[in-house]
Amino acid sequence: MPQMIFVNLPVKDVAKSTAFYEAIGCTKDLRFSNEAASAMQLSDEIVFMILSQDFFKTFTPKQIADAHATTEVLIAISRDSRAAVDAIVEAAAAAGGKADIREKQDMGFMYGRSFEDPDGHIFEPMFMDMEAAMAAFPEGPAHEPA
Repeated sequence: MPQMIFVNLPVKDVAKSTAFYEAIGCTKDLRFSNEAASAMQLSDEIVFMILSQDFFKTFTPKQIADAHATTEVLIAISRDSRAAVDAIVEAAAAAGGKADIREKQDMGFMYGRSFEDPDGHIFEPMFMDMEAAMAAFPEGPAHEPA
């Protein structure tokens, strides 16, 4: 079985969020969805679990962050091209999200944009030309981690 990631996101309105995630290219997996949750599959390895805030609270003793006021996580997702990055950001904006919450990033070998879903969760779709990236950094990172 391939290693997968399930990103659990608290939302105010499961139906509204389900429609948003469908608009950006996810497919709802009915086997793991009900009125309190939608399993939204982005790829074979990535699933966003859209959970009502009340249901989400059953998994943690901590308060749920208001993602409109604080940043809890940045979710970077790779795309196959610059055009695909632009397309998902445009789809997010058309579906009730907020596009380009920060400036576009264009480093030549890597291109990225950002959007928020209706609950304020931040996504960073990006495309990287791996051949160009390897040419730009042939020996690895320019610095060691602190």
